[in-house]
Amino acid sequence: MKAITTLAALAAFTFSTLTFASPVNINTANAEQIAESLTGIGMVKAQAIIDYRDTNGLFSSADQIVLVRGIGDATFNANEADILVK
Repeated sequence: MKAITTLAALAAFTFSTLTFASPVNINTANAEQIAESLTGIGMVKAQAIIDYRDTNGLFSSADQIVLVRGIGDATFNANEADILVK
């Protein structure tokens, strides 16, 4: 029984590490890439990022994402390390 519990824990850990998203460039990515890469960002907010970018130009810093309607400081803070603007 201990072996099964250990294997289950190992499998859960392995799966959880594989689901972490990779950094995404919010100046070049499409909505699907943004939604898949950022926590708390679904397709609606990802499209809002693109719409903002199309209307206002490229983001010059990652923290400008909070200028997008529906994205606040908490979402930015949760994703700061994964937002690229190069």
